[in-house]
Amino acid sequence: MSAATGAFSPVRRVLRRRRTPLAIAGALAASAAFAAALAGRWPDISAAISGAPALVVAAAVLLQLLALLCRTEAWALSVHAAGGTVGRRRLYRASGIGSLGSFVNAELGVAARIAALRRSAPHESPHVPALAAAELPILAVEATLAALASFTLVVPLGLPWWVPLLCIGVIVALSAGLRRLAAAKGRWLAQGLAVTQSLRGRNRLIAFILVAVLAQVARNWMLLRAAGVDASVLDSIALLIALVALGQLPIGPSLGAAASVVIVGPSGLAAAAAAGVLLTATGNVGGLAFAGWAVSDSVLASGRLARVAKRLQWRRRPQAAGQAIWSALAALPISRRGIVERAYFGGLPYAQIVRTLGLAPAG
Repeated sequence: MSAATGAFSPVRRVLRRRRTPLAIAGALAASAAFAAALAGRWPDISAAISGAPALVVAAAVLLQLLALLCRTEAWALSVHAAGGTVGRRRLYRASGIGSLGSFVNAELGVAARIAALRRSAPHESPHVPALAAAELPILAVEATLAALASFTLVVPLGLPWWVPLLCIGVIVALSAGLRRLAAAKGRWLAQGLAVTQSLRGRNRLIAFILVAVLAQVARNWMLLRAAGVDASVLDSIALLIALVALGQLPIGPSLGAAASVVIVGPSGLAAAAAAGVLLTATGNVGGLAFAGWAVSDSVLASGRLARVAKRLQWRRRPQAAGQAIWSALAALPISRRGIVERAYFGGLPYAQIVRTLGLAPAG
């Protein structure tokens, strides 16, 4: 095993079957514990959820889809800069399948996305270490935006004022260290960070991530207000940071409610939990829609439906061919028809040809 492959062996280990059941079990346990903690408030939570306008919920699903598509486009930029020649459609398919893994936690989603891309395009996509490194520019941009907006966590979490400055300093130091490591160490890391080497690629990557983040912030704000929480845009930003931070843990379906309670819980626990449930529901609907398209498109691209249609066509073809032969022979003059019968059918008359093909002569 090479050093590059060994460095990213955790990405491959995530794909092993024994890891996935543990992550799912942890997500179910966390969801059950959170549901038990809010057991006495379910009537209020249900009322807040049912009071959300359907138009707002539909808009939240569309915003989730927009965020997924923009992040996928940023990933496509990073993969192509890393040397991948795979088509955008296959990239989107792999990203859609990876969104299924994100229902458990973010790490499993990234691993599923890389595995799906390598399986569908093993020769056109970079190797696993380079694909894992291609995630780093996206994570770096998201971490930078989170650090710049970390001041929104000071009031909800009661943090000291200097914590945002510390976060910004840590992100700057990590970015500088990552660039030096890419220049000094393995080729796979430099290959994954290639998108940051050009100004155009870097700016496009930042633009797509920024649109995705703004879509998520807008979704948070809409659903918080729809659930009855008097939330500001800053609260929505803080909620997004909490969602990303808690998403690294195997919390599962309770992620949205847990993050909402942490950030805006003091202003109304039931309304905050209801907003979190709406966040999780709309996020899952958007993710399932994206994954459903990916799976259906994979089936269509694999040619299975075409093969089934071809088999059905071949079953009908003998009858259609026989009818065409009969029509062609019947239309010929008797002399020419005799020539065809002797040349192609050994002198077999057309009446016997029709009986052999199982057709009834017309006229």
